[in-house]
Amino acid sequence: MALYDLKKLLSENSYPGRGIVIGKSADGKRAMIAYFIMGRSENSRNRIFEKFDGGMRTRAFDESKLVDPSLIIYNPFRKKGNIDIITNGDQTDTIYNFLLDGKSFEDALMTRGFEPDEPNFTPRVSGIAYYDTAKKNFTYKLSILKSRNGDPSVCNRYFYNYMPVAGIGHFIHTYKCDGNPIPSFYGEPEEVELPNTAEELADICWSNLNADNKVSLFVRTVDLVTGKAEDVIINKNK
Repeated sequence: MALYDLKKLLSENSYPGRGIVIGKSADGKRAMIAYFIMGRSENSRNRIFEKFDGGMRTRAFDESKLVDPSLIIYNPFRKKGNIDIITNGDQTDTIYNFLLDGKSFEDALMTRGFEPDEPNFTPRVSGIAYYDTAKKNFTYKLSILKSRNGDPSVCNRYFYNYMPVAGIGHFIHTYKCDGNPIPSFYGEPEEVELPNTAEELADICWSNLNADNKVSLFVRTVDLVTGKAEDVIINKNK
């Protein structure tokens, strides 16, 4: 049994910010990834997710209302061979490029820090899944780069490595809860129970995220035997 209920974590928190879940389906057949974004400002809420070949991007829903794209327009998801990368910022591309150069997830993130959005100093959360077709399995990692209790002179970098367990995922998000400034997530990624399908995970996430603040959701599952992927995107703006 998982330590936390994902439904409860989402429904009881009006503003977890941007969140990543990675783990293994309850039947043990699929890797599962979920990523959501939320927003309090008009600029943050004016977004959608859209797929492109080899990845997924954020885009302004109404281009005429886009104010500052620097921290809200990026590629949350990119695929490189048998590796999936998911993050809450342009560090997705940093990780992708480091992998191209034969370097690691950790190498890439050691060159990055939290976002320069004083006073929140939003953490950068990142995840990566490595698929092993021969073993019909995968491993995954999560990371968070955050200030030390809001001190912008210190960036602490945390890395977590996981072996998958059927029905278990790990959830990390940028903020502990709403506030002003918004308090950063702290502690280890939260162990949560996962269902079997992309549609079920999408429903758990979307139906329990705060209705006013949720913006977009991306869910991806990968069949560990066939390698077939299924992606689900839900956008509040339509």
